[in-house]
Amino acid sequence: MPPGVPQAPVGQSAPLTPASQLQVPKMKFGGVEISRMVLGVNPFYGFAHYNNNFGTTMKEWYTQDKVCDVMHQANRFGINAFNYVHLDRGPRDWARFVAEGGQMHLIPQVTAGVDVEMLVRTLKPLALQRQGEVVDTAYQNGDMNSVKEWCKKVRDLGVMVGVGTHIPEVIAQVEEENWDVDFYAGCVYNRRRTVDEWIEGIERRDDGNAQRHLPEERSAAHVSGNPADQETLFRLQDSGCRTDPRSRHRAGVPHGVRKHQTHRRGLRGMFPRVKDEVRENAEIRSPHSHAFLTKWDSTGWGA
Repeated sequence: MPPGVPQAPVGQSAPLTPASQLQVPKMKFGGVEISRMVLGVNPFYGFAHYNNNFGTTMKEWYTQDKVCDVMHQANRFGINAFNYVHLDRGPRDWARFVAEGGQMHLIPQVTAGVDVEMLVRTLKPLALQRQGEVVDTAYQNGDMNSVKEWCKKVRDLGVMVGVGTHIPEVIAQVEEENWDVDFYAGCVYNRRRTVDEWIEGIERRDDGNAQRHLPEERSAAHVSGNPADQETLFRLQDSGCRTDPRSRHRAGVPHGVRKHQTHRRGLRGMFPRVKDEVRENAEIRSPHSHAFLTKWDSTGWGA
């Protein structure tokens, strides 16, 4: 069986729509066309935002064979961009995928200590994004200038520049200070709340129930500024925080992403241990998918 060709689900009654008819739409990003859905990397190596048990399960399941199979299947559905990370087994998995004929535009998230000149020289990425964890820590330590200097260094290397974060206020600050960046990799929830912020937020809920993503985060994850200047990549289920893309995306995302709707695309991590999430996500992003999401996508949104 060729790489990336999944087995039919048990109990499947109707024939599956061929992948050639479920192509994720494309949009301009820099000087090329990429899929509105960018394949996320977090589940591949166990970076779950939910808890360590879930992260460990992801990492144990995702052997190199499975990583490459998911990437090839993503290719089959027209996903041609990948949020690569130069960490752990990442370089070896990428090398195997390419050796097997796979092709992706790389938009790496760059962790602390990684040589950006080496990444540009060896991987020829479309863009480089400072990893959200690094940026979040800098923000909370009052050291955003180090991130700004990193962005200037990447700009001098001739590739697109991005800032990742799990804190909506980071994007607001970068916009207000008019940094020279091309895009953001954000999320529709604040993953880096302090304990006091969690307590305060939970106590404010009217129904008295705790939940991981507080309602106000949906409206907080917006981007101000000129939508013609910055592209925005929003993470959806990149680390397993959400399990039903059809219902959860409708309920939570529109409140936070309407501002620059014509310039959005999504980072989407996948964990197809139980079901064929690659196909499911392609169906959601396909022009022939559910009416609500089709209208959403036709205006240019992507997570």
